[in-house]
Amino acid sequence: MKISIIIPCYNEEKRIVKTLEKIKRFIKKRKEKFEIIVVDDGSKDKTIEIVKNFNSKIKLIENEKNFGKGASIRNGMKASKGDISLFMDADSSTEISELEKFLPYFKEYDVIIGSRALSQSEVIVPQGVIRRNIGFLAHKLIDLVLQTDIKDTTCGFKAFNKKSRGILFTKQLNNGWGFDYEIIFLINKLGFKLKQVPVIWKNDSASKVTFRGYLKSLIELFMIRLNDLKGRYN
Repeated sequence: MKISIIIPCYNEEKRIVKTLEKIKRFIKKRKEKFEIIVVDDGSKDKTIEIVKNFNSKIKLIENEKNFGKGASIRNGMKASKGDISLFMDADSSTEISELEKFLPYFKEYDVIIGSRALSQSEVIVPQGVIRRNIGFLAHKLIDLVLQTDIKDTTCGFKAFNKKSRGILFTKQLNNGWGFDYEIIFLINKLGFKLKQVPVIWKNDSASKVTFRGYLKSLIELFMIRLNDLKGRYN
């Protein structure tokens, strides 16, 4: 079995090496074959140079400009050759070792997503009070608009089998932060089997999600319904 690990990056020169080192150590302990795909989203710093120097075997995709996280994930998934394809954040908020929890479920499920909101989840470093409250309200709105019972739609640790990856990321339209909602919507719409798995997660104070970003992603949430009504996911 081959596993693809996809990491979207934008100005990650200070964090990417630590994450790649953790992945390197994890891979050494496993019997599966792995490929690492780093998708740079128009970084202005030394991210690309650092990735190239770290390991020449890493597949590096360079977006022409800063399109957004959703576009980077889509590009990485389309380039993926794995039987299972995981995307994770460059800051390792959820570390690669959590993938071990996911693998047994692929015998029955198409998509496995990490969750910070299940009873066995462990949040080591929580977000601030304001961000948590915004997240709570956003979750209620997501439930209402998309009619889903997913506890945590935005955890940046999700894995897909080859069939679901090939279909979902071909239909994905959203380039921004709201791509998570869109993928969850498409999973339900297209009938793929999804499993939520508790993960260990820690907040990174250097997170790039701004309040403006939250607002934009909520607008993108309503665009999902509009795109569906216009038949753009058919």
